[in-house]
Amino acid sequence: MTYKKMPDQIGTPQFEHAALEQDIKRLAVEIQSRRDRPETQGVSSKEVIKQTIQGMQPTDTPAPAPGGNVVQNPLPDYAASAPPETKLEIEYLLELAFHQGILKANAAAQKTSPFVMDAFHDALAGKLYEELQKRGIVE
Repeated sequence: MTYKKMPDQIGTPQFEHAALEQDIKRLAVEIQSRRDRPETQGVSSKEVIKQTIQGMQPTDTPAPAPGGNVVQNPLPDYAASAPPETKLEIEYLLELAFHQGILKANAAAQKTSPFVMDAFHDALAGKLYEELQKRGIVE
């Protein structure tokens, strides 16, 4: 598959946090790289985004200080019946991703239960999928 825009062609950002913008640009490159691999042929864009998020490793670039806006994100359907504490933990990780970057949120998610980590990755992949679609990075 070919995609319409490369990361350096991405227009005006919807997200206001520099750390997330940097992560989205990095995701765009890594998603394209994964899409070119034979083992991801036929895999949904959301799943490729989730796999890419799970595989992100820190770089030498420090994340900027957190901003002030709160981003609201829906939790995956299967998390609806989770205890309130679990939902709050997932929401906290999403806030962390949007304010301080995906890498920092991934590091925090590694210290949680597998359920919380998976729900966080699913919710983040869903939210980023919408944004990456708007930018023409995924179909």
